[in-house]
Amino acid sequence: MQDTHISLAHGNGGRYMRELIEAIFARHLANDRLDVQVDSASLSLDSRDVIFTTDGFTVKPLEFPGGDIGSLAVHGTVNDLAVAGAVPQYLSLNAFIEEGLEIARLDRIISSLGSAASEAGVKVVAGDTKVLERGEGGGLYLATTGIGRKDPGFDLGLDKIKDGDIMLVSGSVGDHGISVLLAREQFGLRGDLRSDSASVLPLTQALSGMPGLRFMRDPTRGGLATVCHELLRATGLGSRIRQANIPISDPVQSVCDMLGYDPLFLACEGRVVAIVDPDEAEQVLATWRNLPGGENATIFGQLQAELSHVILETDLGGERILEELEDDPLPRIC
Repeated sequence: MQDTHISLAHGNGGRYMRELIEAIFARHLANDRLDVQVDSASLSLDSRDVIFTTDGFTVKPLEFPGGDIGSLAVHGTVNDLAVAGAVPQYLSLNAFIEEGLEIARLDRIISSLGSAASEAGVKVVAGDTKVLERGEGGGLYLATTGIGRKDPGFDLGLDKIKDGDIMLVSGSVGDHGISVLLAREQFGLRGDLRSDSASVLPLTQALSGMPGLRFMRDPTRGGLATVCHELLRATGLGSRIRQANIPISDPVQSVCDMLGYDPLFLACEGRVVAIVDPDEAEQVLATWRNLPGGENATIFGQLQAELSHVILETDLGGERILEELEDDPLPRIC
C-alpha cells in the first residue's frame, strides 16, 4: 500500500481497508488460526477450565521507552490471565484508528504487538478495525480479549487469604507510570527510565504447585497501594507494609519527589503481587529472584486481622495510613 496516513476510506470496508489489514495486521500477526476473511475463529482448548479476560488501552504517547500501545495491549491481557493462574493461549484485537495516523507508525506498533504475542506464546486469532474521524481519538486505541487454560497447579482466590499471610512484589514499582510521563516531556523533564511492561507469565508459572500461594494480582492502575485496598475490601484484613522493603528505582523516586507523586499509587505493567502463607514466603522470594524480571523481588508487608486500614511503616520509623485513591492518579497512563 502506498498511503502514508490513515484516511476514513481505510475504515469503509472496501479495498483500502482490505489492503490495510493485509499489509499491516495480517503480515505481523499471521498464524494458523487467524483468517482475515471471516469474523470469527475456531479454537482448540486442551482444558475444561478456561479463563477469559478483556481490556482496553488508550496510553499517550503511543510509543514510550520500553514499549508502546501494541506491546502494552499484549502484556496487559496476558498478565491478567497469568495472575489468575492461567496459561494464555489466544487473543482478539480491536483497533480504533484515528484519521491522520501515520501508517508507518501503525506498522511499528502492530509489529511490536506481534512480537510481544509471539514471545508470550499467544496467537491473535480474531479482530476488527475501525477508523475514527480526525479529533475523535488519541491516534490509536486498542481493545483486547484473552483466553487461557487454567493451570491445575494453582488454587487461587481471595477466599483463600488468611490472617498473617505475607505480601510480596516481584520488582520495582512505578517504572511504567514515570516512563510514560517522561516520554511526554512535560514539566521540562527527560530521562532514560524504561517501562517495566512485560509478560509476567514466567514469574507466575514458576509458582505453580506451591500450596501456600493464596492469590496473585498485577498492580496496574492505582499501583501497589490500590492492591492493598482491594484486599482490605475483599477480605476485611488490613495490611502493614514497610516503606524500606518496597523496591523503588532512584529515577522514579526523584520524579515523585519533584512533582509530589506517591510511587505506591503509580502503575506497573510487568510486576506481580503475591499473597503467600508465611511458611512459603521465602521460597517464593528465592524463586522469583532467580528469574529474569524478579531479581528485585521483596517481601514488603503482611495482612493482619487486627488492622482496619493500610498502614505504611515509614523510613523514619513512623506510621501513616495510606488512604484509598480518590483523585485522578496523574500521570494518567491508560
